[in-house]
Amino acid sequence: MKPVFVPVLLNLLILLQAGLYCSPQFAPAASVETSISSLVPESGVGKAGGPASGAGKTAASEEAKFASLRERMVTEQIVKRGVKDSLVLKAMRKVPRHLFVPEYLRGQAYNDYPLPIGFDQTISQPFIVAAMTELLGLKGGEKVLEIGTGSGYQAAVLREIADKVFSIEIVEGLAKQAPGTLKAVGYSDITVIYGDGYRGLPKEAPFDAIIVTAAPGHVPQPLVDQLKNGGRMVIPVGEEYQELLLITKKGNRIAKKSVFPVRFVPMTGEAQKKK
Repeated sequence: MKPVFVPVLLNLLILLQAGLYCSPQFAPAASVETSISSLVPESGVGKAGGPASGAGKTAASEEAKFASLRERMVTEQIVKRGVKDSLVLKAMRKVPRHLFVPEYLRGQAYNDYPLPIGFDQTISQPFIVAAMTELLGLKGGEKVLEIGTGSGYQAAVLREIADKVFSIEIVEGLAKQAPGTLKAVGYSDITVIYGDGYRGLPKEAPFDAIIVTAAPGHVPQPLVDQLKNGGRMVIPVGEEYQELLLITKKGNRIAKKSVFPVRFVPMTGEAQKKK
């Protein structure tokens, strides 16, 4: 995979243009679920199966439009940058990204940049979601832990491949909202937990893979400890300068590999106290 540089100033400009600092908050979970359900085609979307919707011709037309945008996103933003894993590409083609962003931004959901999702948080650029998922090396049947649920999009992509997905979100508003969004889109079996992800989820450990979607200043040791032998973790690390790391565990040996520079929101909570 060729390195992709994401300059800090460019990302900041994108987020300002998208309205990160002046955007209205997401609607309450109940209303989000209602509005999303009306857009899900009758066959459902999620791997686990979801609620059918009698949306009619308008919804079918809308879904066809977004499906076309998803295909273009995969072809032009993801495949051309070197992502090759067929399972990842299939997941990116299937998960309706537009249902994981505020309604007023759905027209931009498949564009090549992050978008605000409320609470001063963002949904990652599509390529970053695909690249991080590919780095996990999932083959199907795994148990995965995500730190930083956000709107639930990355968790949905993971669930298309993995058997079990647990996700921890420290922002209460997002932690309350994401389960409703996921359920409405058809991913009712993803477990979302409100809390600080720094120490992971010991009661469900070990995990085949761990993905972190916020940047601590260092790699949290509890997360390393909760990896299975042979497991992989993908995590952005750093403050002013951040790099995406791939961490692999083989017995007592931990290997770290720098992948490329990135820019994520900082990990809050205990991660900030450990500076």
